[in-house]
Amino acid sequence: MIKITNAEFITSAAKKEQFIQTDKPIIAVCGKSNVGKSSFINMLANRKKLAKVSKDPGRTRLVNYFDFGEFILADLPGYGFARVSKEEKAKWAKLLDCFFADKEKIAHVFALADIRHDPTADDRQMIDYLYYHIIPFTVITTKADKLSKTGVAKNVKNIASVYKCGSDNVIATSSETRFGLEAVLERIGNIIDANRRTVEEDV
Repeated sequence: MIKITNAEFITSAAKKEQFIQTDKPIIAVCGKSNVGKSSFINMLANRKKLAKVSKDPGRTRLVNYFDFGEFILADLPGYGFARVSKEEKAKWAKLLDCFFADKEKIAHVFALADIRHDPTADDRQMIDYLYYHIIPFTVITTKADKLSKTGVAKNVKNIASVYKCGSDNVIATSSETRFGLEAVLERIGNIIDANRRTVEEDV
C-alpha cells in the first residue's frame, strides 16, 4: 500500500494537444456527473479542496491532471448529464476518445459508480468501452456511508454482476467516513508495481 504525502494540481486540458506527457503511470478517474469524483480525489489526497466539488452536475468539462507523487491522476469530464446540449456532449465524447486513444499511456482507470443505485446505461457503456479497448479498470463505488454493511455487500455483488467482473474488482468507498481508502491505496500500489514491471520488461 502506498502512502500519499502530497498531491498538487498540474493543469487542465481541453484538447488533445494539451494532454500532458509524463513517465509516471497515469490513473484516470471517470464516472457520471455528480457521482462524487472530486470528493473521491480529495479523499485520496487527504485535502478538502484539491479538486473543486460542485453541487451543479456537469461542471467538469476538461481533463484535470493532478500529481500524486508516484503517479498522475487524470480527472475526466463527467458523463450522462441531461441538461447539457448535444453539441457539448459531442465535444466531451471527442475529448474522451482522444484521451483513451493513446491507451498505452494509461496505467489504469477508476470507474466510479454510486453504490445506492443500479449502473445507468451510460455507466454500462463506459465499462463496455474499457472492455472493448482492453483498458484495465477498477470499479470504485461512492457514498457507501448511505447504506448498511449488508446493503454495501449486496450492492457490490450486484454491480459486479452487471459489469461482469469479480466482486474483488469493486471497491466500496465513502469520502465522508474515508471508508475503503486503504483498499484503494493498496490497489494503486499494485498498479504502480505492475506498471514498473512492464517498463522494465520493455527496456
